Amino acid sequence: MSSLALLVLLLLILVGTLFTAGLAYVSHRHPTWATPLLVAIAGAALVVASVTAIVTR
Repeated sequence: MSSLALLVLLLLILVGTLFTAGLAYVSHRHPTWATPLLVAIAGAALVVASVTAIVTR
């Protein structure tokens, strides 16, 4: 795997983690909206599905 591919993978992981943590934080601050853990898991699944669709293309 090239250095560029590893760097892109690292950045995707960091952005996905930040997105998931942001969703968990927002749902934690407003617990009536949703359960924080379920929102974080759904967000992580969305990021993984998007990255998988991009990579397999």
